[in-house]
Amino acid sequence: MGRLLKRRENENPISYDRLYYRIGEVSRITGLKPHVLRYWESEFKVIKPHKGGSQQRLYRRKDLDLILKIKKLLYEEGFTIAGAKKKIRDLERLENKQLKLKLVEKKSNGKDHELLASVTEELKGIRSMLE
Repeated sequence: MGRLLKRRENENPISYDRLYYRIGEVSRITGLKPHVLRYWESEFKVIKPHKGGSQQRLYRRKDLDLILKIKKLLYEEGFTIAGAKKKIRDLERLENKQLKLKLVEKKSNGKDHELLASVTEELKGIRSMLE
């Protein structure tokens, strides 16, 4: 029965109901050694694992997806670290721009736009407090 559980784990290693993954789990899922993950944290500032009171790195699903994207850029597509950083930045800008366009397209009158601007400013304030 133990083998069956391990095989199921390997078939779908990313569980959608989990909030956090430890560095060892991320290492197993991605096939990257922990020291590589720690190095990538220093190079790619968008990878921000949560460090609780125990200083244990806890990666979110977003971090895991990003790590897999970086791995693909570096190992499969042949990007350099600098090139991968630029590509990740470009992808983030594109995603942000698309999100803004979707929100603006739904605008039906001036009040919606004012509300959106107000929410945007509030979120920027919260983000700056968290950084």
